[in-house]
Amino acid sequence: MSGTDIAFFLLALAAIAGAVMMLQLTNVVHMVLSLVMTFLGIAGLYVLLSAEFVAVVQVLIYSGAITIIMLFAIMLTRHHADDKERQTTGGVGHKAAAAFAVLAFGLAVYAGIRTLDFGADGSALPADNAKAIGQWLYSYYTIPFEIVSVLLLVALIGAIVLAKKDGKGAEDE
Repeated sequence: MSGTDIAFFLLALAAIAGAVMMLQLTNVVHMVLSLVMTFLGIAGLYVLLSAEFVAVVQVLIYSGAITIIMLFAIMLTRHHADDKERQTTGGVGHKAAAAFAVLAFGLAVYAGIRTLDFGADGSALPADNAKAIGQWLYSYYTIPFEIVSVLLLVALIGAIVLAKKDGKGAEDE
């Protein structure tokens, strides 16, 4: 087993563990933090695939921006966690069955990947693929890139305005 295989298994384990923890936790902030762990594990897998640009975008956009937006949405909305209304995620039997299913699925995927043959590689990645993506992005796709950024900014401002209106209306009643 090579170092790349070990890194793959550790990063995949971190991504899967973060996703499973997100489903098992009840505190919303802890759920967001486990989602960050999943995003970082996936970014590491992108690095192993020699897609450094996609890995950096994964960290900046998802692990950074989306997580901050989620935390702001949690803070702007009224979130009261009553201990009485907490729901459980199942007993030990359910958790053991879920762990067994995840392990069985992981072993099946591993066995399938080890026997997979892609044949000869027809095209190799350029040594500076991040530079090539940047040149395409800022030469041919500048206008769509800026339109998407403005659209996301307007959506964020709209969400904040709607959250503030809901808060003011509830205080007046």
